[in-house]
Amino acid sequence: MGRALRVGIPVGGVVLVACAPLYAPYYSTVLVWELRKLFAWLALPLLAAGLVTLVWLAWWLVRRRRGGGGSGAGGAAGAFGCLGALAGLALAVAWLVYGAYLGDRAYMTATQVVTEPVPALAPRAPYLVGKAQAAPHLGDVTGEIADITYLPDADRFATLVERRGWLSGYEVGLVQDVPLGGTSRAQERCSFDVDVADARISGWFGHNLGRKISEQKRWVRFEAADAYVICRGDTPVVVVPLKRQTGILVVTERPAGVALYDGRTGKVTITTDTDAVPGPSYPLSLASRQREAAAAVGGFGDWWFERSGWDASEDGANEGNDSEFTLRYADSSGRSVYVTPLTPQGEASSVVAVATVPARFQGTGLAPLTVHRLDPTWSSPKAIIALIKAEYRDVCCYNDDQVFEVVPTGGSTWTATIGSEQDIRYRVEGRGQVAGHEATCLKAADGALIRCAYAAPGSPEEQELKRRENEKKDKPRANPPDLGDLGAYTPEQLAELNRRINEEVNRRLKGT
Repeated sequence: MGRALRVGIPVGGVVLVACAPLYAPYYSTVLVWELRKLFAWLALPLLAAGLVTLVWLAWWLVRRRRGGGGSGAGGAAGAFGCLGALAGLALAVAWLVYGAYLGDRAYMTATQVVTEPVPALAPRAPYLVGKAQAAPHLGDVTGEIADITYLPDADRFATLVERRGWLSGYEVGLVQDVPLGGTSRAQERCSFDVDVADARISGWFGHNLGRKISEQKRWVRFEAADAYVICRGDTPVVVVPLKRQTGILVVTERPAGVALYDGRTGKVTITTDTDAVPGPSYPLSLASRQREAAAAVGGFGDWWFERSGWDASEDGANEGNDSEFTLRYADSSGRSVYVTPLTPQGEASSVVAVATVPARFQGTGLAPLTVHRLDPTWSSPKAIIALIKAEYRDVCCYNDDQVFEVVPTGGSTWTATIGSEQDIRYRVEGRGQVAGHEATCLKAADGALIRCAYAAPGSPEEQELKRRENEKKDKPRANPPDLGDLGAYTPEQLAELNRRINEEVNRRLKGT
């Protein structure tokens, strides 16, 4: 019986591990995913160690056949072993460094650097505003906000709310308008069937959405921040962009379609046809990884000493959302893109390029990342905010107003939004360096021109301002009406007169 146990237990353990994909697809997926990355780092050093061991073993067998041995042989074997260990350690360290460079180069296969301007992009409400306006519109929902995502196809913000409790899923999905100008506050709320669709990302035990996805398709994983919710009528659908691994010695990630989790039936559907998904289908985390890999645009020496590539602009101006802005193209194509302002590696903070990655992409290969070099470059977002506060101090920034995202909107232009988290009031559009003679114009949130700090000759802003000035010159001047003795007015009449004057001043400032 003892012999049977000694043999049966190891064999049973091997069979248990080998059959793990059959009864534990989620854990086996996680294990294979992590081991594959680990093997990529250790494969070359292990191969070198195996080669050293093989050489030592051959040497030892030859010595033994010839009758060699003794303390001299043992000392030689020890020295040989130490030398092999040192060589293996050096190779491991070298491979860890150079393997990281090769990983970046693998992502660089889908990257191109161009001098063409960025296509025109449509402005949207800032992400922080969409995030701030989600909670007040949830009503009596008791859950916790898990994710907020901009849906460029619908020009709306989607909010995914988790239900409280360890063994529970999501509670509700909220899709709302956050207008950049205008008064629309349309919103759509769809509730999960908490008794049937009771899974969520990072849930416990059988309430883990990752388990359900692995049961449908193994060897794919995802990032929680990439997932979002859409409402199909009254039915919430959680969209989870998936990723797969590729490569042996250099392991990288690729898109693998999307998983759709039905909030009414709890059913998970895996598809690579993403045309019907009204939101980003390309993993944002993968787009971010491709952008970071652009540091390998030069040789290994430039990569190691950080002399090549770009960084996301992180000067604090766009705190909370400083890279991979999801924006729509300004044309009628309906396409959307992840956009990131880039600064050179080092201490420089001026924006010298803009990276774009399609937010929707068919297929299982890398989406193209395009780095658009800017000419002229434009100042850092922090310097732009300081310029706005100096040139338009009458509208920015007092009370709760602030300057939100400074985002590229095509060519070498940028757009900054001004207001509070509950009310976007203005936007400032400009281009180039803040010290240059380039247009920076204040507009209402809906895009109506108010005035310019400097209107570039021949620009549409200059033509609009000239048209207004000509209208004022052509308009016959009329003497202001005689209001009579103001002392005869009651306090209520004076208050009403003051209100009407303020309304007229604001109307004229906005050019309406």
